[in-house]
Amino acid sequence: MERDWLRTSWKMLVVRGVIAIVFGILAIVWPISTAIALALLWGFWALMDGIGSLAHAFQPEAKGSRLWLVFFGVIALVAAFFAIFSPAVTAVTLTWILGIWLIVRGVFEAFGAFSSHLRTPRWLLLLSAALSILLGILFAANPGAGAVGIAVWLGVTALVWGAAFVVMGLSLRREASASDQAKTVTP
Repeated sequence: MERDWLRTSWKMLVVRGVIAIVFGILAIVWPISTAIALALLWGFWALMDGIGSLAHAFQPEAKGSRLWLVFFGVIALVAAFFAIFSPAVTAVTLTWILGIWLIVRGVFEAFGAFSSHLRTPRWLLLLSAALSILLGILFAANPGAGAVGIAVWLGVTALVWGAAFVVMGLSLRREASASDQAKTVTP
């Protein structure tokens, strides 16, 4: 039983790794298309979320939260409409929002560094805050380039994960092979 699992798992790891590598290469070669595709995917997710919220709002158990569910459902549908029909603008807008969030997060991290009583060195918290603020400013100042940067970073990450999966899969294959040979040699 274990032998079959190892044989199957190494193949799936290699397949997942190869798919990740291909995705990573495509994301790096075509970062704008990748950012647009991600905005489209987010738009379809928002569409399903909006439909789900509206459907939930009209269920009998949604008595007290019906108005909120309708509100969030409509907001999700409006966001989905813009994301699906204008994905480039959506990618830029989401990057701009991410930039603002990073700036706010960095400010709170900086305040937290001075109010924390943890043993964590304060300079690590301040470094994290500075990086968040810097990245946030870069994204908010030029969200188009930020969206492309996110797509490239996603591609690099996919390449690294893909290579790791391929190496793990081939290692599992080698171990399964060695285990099979040891079983056939031992009477």
